[in-house]
Amino acid sequence: MTLPPTRWELAGPDNRGYGEHFADRVARGIDVDGEARFVDALAPRGARVLDVGSGMGRVAAALHARGHDVVATEPDPALRAQSEATYPDLAVLPHQALGLDPDDLGSFDVVALVGNVMIYLGEGTEVAVLEQTRDLLAPDGRAVVGFHLTAVKAGSRTYPADDFIADVASAGLRVVHRFGSYELHEPNDEYAVWVLARG
Repeated sequence: MTLPPTRWELAGPDNRGYGEHFADRVARGIDVDGEARFVDALAPRGARVLDVGSGMGRVAAALHARGHDVVATEPDPALRAQSEATYPDLAVLPHQALGLDPDDLGSFDVVALVGNVMIYLGEGTEVAVLEQTRDLLAPDGRAVVGFHLTAVKAGSRTYPADDFIADVASAGLRVVHRFGSYELHEPNDEYAVWVLARG
């Protein structure tokens, strides 16, 4: 099956600075584990965690170091290569979000779509990805989704909170929590962190 191109793919070289930025921060010992701490707080010990759009691997590696069974997926070959160079013990699948098959992967205690994954999906695929997320969740599992609500990154879309909430409901999920950051700040109009569960 041919999947539609993602906004990330269509942005091309304009988004290459992302991986380099975080690799530099990791090399300098700067804390880049905010998303991982958030996911870890939600997850039972030794949880199965799926990191969708794992980028250069920082969140998946931090969760693995905390004792979780992590499956990382990243379709961008350059980011996969960077992940392998930075975190050689972290295996990364080459699938985009729509290419994840619950029959192959099984179910997860937490599915993470952090780092603006939702605003880089292929046009019109948001509900389908959320449905896929629902199908990947264990019965009591939760999804963590974080993104800028306005298109501040190259190639990304504006995704208003009300539109996202409607898409969540259409996909058979529900919003459990909404925060303004991974440090649990109150909701704002710039960035949103969502915890979702099966509807």
